[in-house]
Amino acid sequence: MTSHTPATPEGPEPGPGAGPRPGPGAERGISRKTLLRAAVAAGATVPLLATGGIALARDAARSSDGRTLTPTPYCDDGDDLTPDQMEGPYFKPNSPLRTSLVTPGTPGTPLTVSGYVFGRNCAPLSGVLLDFWQADVNGDYDMAGFTFRGHQFTDATGAFALRTIVPGLYPGRTRHIHVKAQAPGEPVLTTQLYFPGEPRNSTDTIFDPALLMNVRGAGNGKEGTFDFVLDVDGGTGPTDPPTDPPTDPPGGTWTSGHAYRAGDRVTYGGRSYRCLQAHSAMTGWEPPNVPALWQRES
Repeated sequence: MTSHTPATPEGPEPGPGAGPRPGPGAERGISRKTLLRAAVAAGATVPLLATGGIALARDAARSSDGRTLTPTPYCDDGDDLTPDQMEGPYFKPNSPLRTSLVTPGTPGTPLTVSGYVFGRNCAPLSGVLLDFWQADVNGDYDMAGFTFRGHQFTDATGAFALRTIVPGLYPGRTRHIHVKAQAPGEPVLTTQLYFPGEPRNSTDTIFDPALLMNVRGAGNGKEGTFDFVLDVDGGTGPTDPPTDPPTDPPGGTWTSGHAYRAGDRVTYGGRSYRCLQAHSAMTGWEPPNVPALWQRES
């Protein structure tokens, strides 16, 4: 474990002093989330968390002063997407593919973060790359290895789950978890997740209440939930009639279904690419479509 001083920082994360960013606006009208909650009450089938809670994870979250937060982001009107935030100086590419960042002996308060990733039309998104990184219990980032770093992909229902610990504090910041989210072939969203009730939320200059997780106690640990809404259209299901497959495949050495490791090199469409993160390839994740996985070399 090293301290949180990177070899090539992009600039320090802001410290206290400027006050928090403005919070969300006033309550809005009926959203699709409201309708989905009503559907649950009526017994309709919608995505549920493993704990039995509705996938709209942040609907029950509360701010540090006890006020119920506006359920955000709304994914039905296209203008309340998950906000982006600065990457900070501690990101590293090539994180391991894994859903757990801890082992049985890892110190700290156990934390499970789960939820769903939606498109702006409220359709769950499968195959979304989620790359997480955070500080350890002492507030340090591992810049030499990949402790408390890992990426995963949402499943067929758009769900994800991460096992980690509650991150420690360090000067200038409140508690937070970094994440990059990228649907196949779409731009990368870089953002951060926050914890309700933290005293430093009011002094962290980039804290955004729209990024608060819904957190509760669970045995000797905590459970956090959050739903991402990306600026992409969700799946619309099969077409009628089905779309014809392409007649002229681009060719190259890249192959769907192959397990690639960081550093592997492939060709696709007459270009050369280097693998940035280990993953199993699938249709839709061709190198030019997923810059988080492949770096073009020629």
